[in-house]
Amino acid sequence: MLEEGQECEFSQRRNRADGFDEESIAQLLCIPGQDFARTAAGRWVRIMRTSMTTLTQMWMTLLLSNVLPSDHNSDLPLPKCQLVYAILTRMSVHVTQLIPDAIYLFAGMPPTRHSLDPDKSNRALGFPALITGLFQSFGVPVTPSKVIRPPITWAFIEKYCTPRLAQGDASQAADTPPPPHQADPAGSFGMERYLQHLVRQQAANHKGQVQIHECLYQLSISQKCQGFAPFVCPTPDQFRAEVSWPGDWPEAQVGEAPAEGPGGAEEARMDEEMTDLLGFLEGSGAT
Repeated sequence: MLEEGQECEFSQRRNRADGFDEESIAQLLCIPGQDFARTAAGRWVRIMRTSMTTLTQMWMTLLLSNVLPSDHNSDLPLPKCQLVYAILTRMSVHVTQLIPDAIYLFAGMPPTRHSLDPDKSNRALGFPALITGLFQSFGVPVTPSKVIRPPITWAFIEKYCTPRLAQGDASQAADTPPPPHQADPAGSFGMERYLQHLVRQQAANHKGQVQIHECLYQLSISQKCQGFAPFVCPTPDQFRAEVSWPGDWPEAQVGEAPAEGPGGAEEARMDEEMTDLLGFLEGSGAT
């Protein structure tokens, strides 16, 4: 919890000339082989959506929908890339200060006139959800003219937040055969890993149930040998017949941990951050 007048770590880093390292930002936010879009002089400008990881696109969607509204989401400029980097590296971020700062900057920007009708502004309305929410809080009836986007769920993530190749890279990728025994990483990377995790959980749960039953069965035999009235406990064969376990999935045998490749620790960290984000979205009702 920040005290009044205290700057968060993100603001402190942002106000320093050497506060952020763009190469580190690109390494964390981009998929392998991708980088910032740069000017002819080599200055970092923005990261295109097609270059972002799934986790980066999830945070980008949340920020551009609820914190720093934007009229497009095809890329993320450098200042907002720094914000996403700060969140993913668990820096302290004063969100309630970011919103009024953005409103102040937006209100001070000169209007962009329409090319055909100078009396009309060509700029999108800023903070529409905040404006309509304030109107509603004072009892003004509001009829939304645009359908609010659906909640950020697994289905939303798979459809809108999975890395996709830009059109210029599509023909080149089509000529390159995929590696053997590898699923399509562009469309099902997150969900496939999640389902594999569920399979391993189920196998571990079954192993635990078998061990618990074995203990209870041995206890019933012991009580019977000592002259006590034994409780009813099925034999191991009866237990297997009742459970009808279909067998373990080949890559997740009971008691065997999956082999962890060179990027296993990084994937585990991403899984943890994605779980934290989904829990935050479910708790806050963000859309």
